Amino acid sequence: MFQPELIKSLRSYNTKTFFADLSSGIIVGVVALPLAIAFAIASGVSPERGLFTAIIAGFIISALGGSKVQIGGPTGAFAVIVYNIVQQFGLSGLATATLMAGILLILLGVFKLGRLISFIPYTIITGFTAGIAVTIFTTQVGDFFGLKTGAMPGDWFGKVLVYAKTFHTIDIYTTAVALICLALIFIWPRFNKKIPGSLVVIILSTVICLLLQKFFGLETVTIGSRYGQIPSTLPAPQLPAFSVQLVKQLAPASISIAVLAAIESLLSAAVADGMIESKHDSNMELIAQGAANILSPLFGGIPATGAIARTATNIKNGGRTPVAGIIHTLTLLLIMLFLGKYVVYIPMAALAAVLVSVSWNMAGIPTIKAVLKGQKSDSAILFITFLLTVFIDLTVAIEAGLLVAAFFFIKKTVDLSQFKISSLQGNIASCEFSGPLFFGTIGKFENEIEKALQNARVLVLNMAGTNYLDAGGAKALAQLKTTCDKKNITLLITGLCEQPKKLLTKTGIIETFDKENIYENIEQALAKAK
Repeated sequence: MFQPELIKSLRSYNTKTFFADLSSGIIVGVVALPLAIAFAIASGVSPERGLFTAIIAGFIISALGGSKVQIGGPTGAFAVIVYNIVQQFGLSGLATATLMAGILLILLGVFKLGRLISFIPYTIITGFTAGIAVTIFTTQVGDFFGLKTGAMPGDWFGKVLVYAKTFHTIDIYTTAVALICLALIFIWPRFNKKIPGSLVVIILSTVICLLLQKFFGLETVTIGSRYGQIPSTLPAPQLPAFSVQLVKQLAPASISIAVLAAIESLLSAAVADGMIESKHDSNMELIAQGAANILSPLFGGIPATGAIARTATNIKNGGRTPVAGIIHTLTLLLIMLFLGKYVVYIPMAALAAVLVSVSWNMAGIPTIKAVLKGQKSDSAILFITFLLTVFIDLTVAIEAGLLVAAFFFIKKTVDLSQFKISSLQGNIASCEFSGPLFFGTIGKFENEIEKALQNARVLVLNMAGTNYLDAGGAKALAQLKTTCDKKNITLLITGLCEQPKKLLTKTGIIETFDKENIYENIEQALAKAK
């Protein structure tokens, strides 16, 4: 039965837990403010859309989710996808794609496919996360150095080319603000780990830049000068445009959003489980993510998912139930209603510094180094996924990564499978095959069997080490029986495991073997062979 974690938590809720959730929720709400704005800007949309997403989607994810402490909202992972969709289809197309992704997420949860996400190899996740980090960094170069770039292209090479052509327009004051903010973000945790450096630099840079402008006339681009006023209320819900043609065009993008939302939210929930010694309901979490991504675009929001950093902040500050996540969204709503007018003074350089630090943390340099020290196949998967994420598309990157990972897995399985003739006594051949007998190992199996049959009158095939058989493997065994019959060779089979035995029984192949020539153990088969 699908049941939100909020309902379960409220059954044993008490005053002590509420005050812990209240304190944590307020802190996380304040922390989420600059991140919501920054991720919206990195995605190529106006800053208030990040706030709308954090409030609407964050509330739904906490209210309906399967995790006790998950904090939802816009994240850097979506920046690449959202930016490209907006460039091609506009905000209406983005809303349609996000809504479609929400429906896909709900279907994943309803059909209990949450565990399928765990089948995506860690190297692929590392590769596309690093690729997203590089892309986010690239989008912030203009604001970091105060370049006059004009409209930016969607592709990575295009951005780099524009920066190269306009780098002579660098603004020293803006660059200084960005560098100081970035340095403070990395230094701040040495002094205080509870209050994030991103919040500190946003507040300090805003105040200091306002003072420098008033007394010294120094100016830098701010949210207000670029985007205008920030709305102090949520917009009225509005359905996006739908058409068969648009749905077809946006299908790949919506799949990318759904897959990324599922991966990041379930990874975040799994990390949270380890921190609070709990266990989340992955299917309920996917349903909540789907509902959030259906409602978010109706209120002008962008795609949302579970945010690992904000979830960790929630846990570290005492949040233990979804109530903390709900309070975090109410805090953001109050800030937007009463303090939204001050957000326009935040320097774009400070937000660029925040996003550069986010991209650095996302890149996962230590993890990449660890992978590179391991198997070459893992390194290849990581690099392919990384390069395709940066230069082509996240969907293509994941698809290619999965194909390459599957290829290497099959190759390793084939390499690890073994076929050996354990004894050859007169015209008795005793053979042992270990490993799955499937399309990847059939050739190896048939080549070795051919050698074993050359001078044999009795073939003992030990399959105790074969715990998996596919249709091709079953056919290979049937062909072996036919070959043995033609050559007047007695075939004795021993050690059939449960899955191969079931498949051979269902397909009727086992009936072609002589029942008296199928044995439980090798000793009995060898005795019969002699």
